[in-house]
Amino acid sequence: MNKIYVLAVLVALSIHTLGAAPNSYRFTLNLIQVQDDKIQVTLQTPTILAAETIYNIPKMVPGTYSVDNFGRYVSDFAAYDQQNRLLETEKIDDNRWKIKNAPQLTKITYLIDDTFQDQVAGHQIFEPAGTNIEANQNFLINTHGFMGYFDDLKRLPYEVTVLKPKNFYGSTALKATKTSATADTYVVPDYMQLVDSPMMYNVPDTTVLKIGGAEVLVSIYSPSKMVTAHYVGATIRSTLEAQKNYLGGTLPVDRYAFLIYLSDKPNKTGAYGALEHSYSSVYYMPEMAPERIAQQIVSIAAHEFFHIVTPLSIHAEQIHDFDFNNPQMSRHLWLYEGVTEYAATHVQVNQKIIALDNYLNKLRAYIIGANRYNDTLPFTTMSQGVLEAYSQEYGNVYQKGALIGLALDLKLRELSNGKYGVRNLMNSLAAAYGKQKAFNDEELFDKIAGLTYPEIREFFRQFVEGNKPLPYTDLFKIVGITYQPESVEERVSLGPFRLNYDPETQKFVVEKIDAVGASSQKAALRSGDQLLAINKKTFTRETASAILKTEVYSHQPNDKVKILVGRPNKQGKIKFKKLTTRLVKTREEKKYVLAIDPAATPLQKIIRETWLYGN
Repeated sequence: MNKIYVLAVLVALSIHTLGAAPNSYRFTLNLIQVQDDKIQVTLQTPTILAAETIYNIPKMVPGTYSVDNFGRYVSDFAAYDQQNRLLETEKIDDNRWKIKNAPQLTKITYLIDDTFQDQVAGHQIFEPAGTNIEANQNFLINTHGFMGYFDDLKRLPYEVTVLKPKNFYGSTALKATKTSATADTYVVPDYMQLVDSPMMYNVPDTTVLKIGGAEVLVSIYSPSKMVTAHYVGATIRSTLEAQKNYLGGTLPVDRYAFLIYLSDKPNKTGAYGALEHSYSSVYYMPEMAPERIAQQIVSIAAHEFFHIVTPLSIHAEQIHDFDFNNPQMSRHLWLYEGVTEYAATHVQVNQKIIALDNYLNKLRAYIIGANRYNDTLPFTTMSQGVLEAYSQEYGNVYQKGALIGLALDLKLRELSNGKYGVRNLMNSLAAAYGKQKAFNDEELFDKIAGLTYPEIREFFRQFVEGNKPLPYTDLFKIVGITYQPESVEERVSLGPFRLNYDPETQKFVVEKIDAVGASSQKAALRSGDQLLAINKKTFTRETASAILKTEVYSHQPNDKVKILVGRPNKQGKIKFKKLTTRLVKTREEKKYVLAIDPAATPLQKIIRETWLYGN
């Protein structure tokens, strides 16, 4: 993944003016006294009238699409009455504790371990959803990993006090109601908003960007301090500005936080990425050179930041009132993750960050990715069964899910002659529902058809609820683009090999050279070479398409070109090498080819223009 995740909505951030209600949860997290990588959690409990009650730590949280059992990190659980006498408790399972004589309950205490150090193979939690406790270094507080709730009392207010080392700062989208050198206090209306409000405490490295009327906090924890918040903020600004323009010039939030944890150690899950929330996102990445980490964050943030639209303003009842210990899945991952992923790519062509050819290549990549999954499995069925029966299909939300977003956009543009698309639909849905009103899972498709066109209901029936493959040929024809499932191209090239982009080195690497072609030219590229430049033009992901057009494809076979490669020696160290080679004619079989139709009609061109560059 880019594992990407949907969490419950957070009410307007004016909650900093709210005081704790008389009957509320009052938590204290002690970051000053750390015991064996554990901290003490103390809860002054709300009034409970039932004879016994159950305290819950989440089994899972919305957006992770995995059962993680956060309660297994709790130890030394104890409950007390007003005279500080122990009450009888019983551990029901990993995540639940039964407390007898509940009307006498006034306090609960327990120790909580962090998830980053979990050594149990196969049970590690994806780090952006996890917790970190490093005394006097860093505390990554995904709140669901520290605090819980009583049965039927998730809607009470929460007051959270964090006791912190004197030089530490708490990075979060929340605003503290009280703060001092050694403590911060926050108040949120209920448990759903608490879970949606991660925090990170460490010696501060932060910067604030003002984007579209919002304050965007960028907070970095870098053990070596090689990557700074200022550098990442400067790199990410253009992406956020483009997204602000894409959303109409303003953002639907007044505050947002990027919480970025960089690790200098091998991680337990082997995965890196981010977990999005309504007003923030948590990143877990390997520590690397600043320019590399900044670009990685930019590419992920293009997706994560769009979650301020969904689920913040558009979400199902299953998310609005999430059951953390008996979760019910929504049918609409195509919306939460698919449309979000589609927007993250479409914004790049819409704001002219990338050229149309590059955008078509991105759409082609989605089609290639989607074909690795079960294309006959209805997307709504997969969404509802994603925790168990269809867990292996989850990755398709970022492939076919994005293509469903594309298909819906094209159909809406066709029916409106280009005037109405997916962004307009998102605005219509946000107006119909909004932060505090959830939609009924079973009624969403009918609602969308009512807001747009009756034909859209049939689209959902066939291609999202049904098992029909998306009709790419017909869809792309709407905007004057040809689609060929299979084709053969003859063209001039550098040789009979494939170039693959390595995101780790951010270089294109030569792979699978044909033996005959390789032996015919001693100065030719070799398998494993990094292609760095052609005719002194630096070859990157951003420049590759243009350079190949001007320096390779527009020339004739046997024309000479000069190339610069990075070639690994026997010790694996990269050495620069200048080569002069001749261009050759190659025949390449390709799938899922997209191209501008030179015979497109005036109407197709109009719809294409509004789809790509309109509002």
